[in-house]
Amino acid sequence: MSASSPTTRAHRLLIGLTGGIGSGKSTVADLFAARGASVVDTDAIAHELTGPGGAAIAAIRAEFGDSVIRPDGALDRDAMRERAFEDAAARRRLEAILHPMIRAESSRRLGAAEGRYALLVVPLLVESGNRAAAVDRILVVDCPVEVQIERVMRRSGLTRERVETILAAQASRAQRLAAADDVIDNAGAPDALAVQVDTLHRRYAGAG
Repeated sequence: MSASSPTTRAHRLLIGLTGGIGSGKSTVADLFAARGASVVDTDAIAHELTGPGGAAIAAIRAEFGDSVIRPDGALDRDAMRERAFEDAAARRRLEAILHPMIRAESSRRLGAAEGRYALLVVPLLVESGNRAAAVDRILVVDCPVEVQIERVMRRSGLTRERVETILAAQASRAQRLAAADDVIDNAGAPDALAVQVDTLHRRYAGAG
């Protein structure tokens, strides 16, 4: 449910941060934010739009009915995910609702941000093709597929088969690495991750 990158540019340097499910994008984004980067997370915006009373709920209810809305008024993400996996047309209809809203809010937040550079977190940046043209550099958070599977199973309780299905719908590890300008290896210890973020932060801040 992640959206296109915004087309407006408010920073001298805009980094598109991406990676497969379970790669550790949020952890990396948090480390950059702690060092003063402006971080705009399209997945977080999607959660806000589809939370209780979110701006997208009325349109989703009108399009898909009450079966995908929880009693608290939020999108039932599991029910919607099942529907989208089984029906590509349903996924496109959901994206038609959410993506313009996510792009608009991403652009607004980037315009209001004050960091020397910005990170736009887009989980499906590589899969989206021309969306990558909206950023200056693509930063991929990388780890072996088996590590991704283990992380997602541990945090979500999904079966291995289900996680593999999700991975199959995303760009491959090789495709993401081929598209990357910069890579963070998140297969090792947390200390190693912080060192890599420090190195890139200095580079980005100097260019921003």
